Amino acid sequence: MPKLDATDLRILTEIQHDAGLTNVELAARVGLSPSPCLARVRALEAAGVIARRVALLDAARLGPNVSMFVEVTLEKQTEAALNAFESAMRGFPEVMECYLMTGNSDYLLRVVVRDAAAFRDFVLDRLTTAPGVANIRSSIALKQVKYQTSLPLAGLIAPPAR
Repeated sequence: MPKLDATDLRILTEIQHDAGLTNVELAARVGLSPSPCLARVRALEAAGVIARRVALLDAARLGPNVSMFVEVTLEKQTEAALNAFESAMRGFPEVMECYLMTGNSDYLLRVVVRDAAAFRDFVLDRLTTAPGVANIRSSIALKQVKYQTSLPLAGLIAPPAR
């Protein structure tokens, strides 16, 4: 990981909150002139710290939808079985997040679908046919209490040495 200074952290904080900022706007917010600001952003991108920039959509404004949390246990936990399952999950657009877990299940998925019928179809037609699936447990999210996409930079990055 590259060494990040306070200015890099300000840049990352600003673009996490609004990736649509122009370079001039970003530079003004972090106290740099546009040219050095752009150079820092490009360096952060080249280092992979900024992986990509996206637009976040308001799912509720797009129509009815439901988030389901699905625990999946595989028949076996070999490297090949894990890789095959993970590859299948990458191909399912309904799977918003997929985590390899410790505990009672092997994977935790967050699935977003239109309604219960769409979830049933997803489970029966796609998830149960994914490689190695032995058990599926699901829970419906009744209410989204918090949704955050920006990382807590202050808690993740150690302050620079003095």
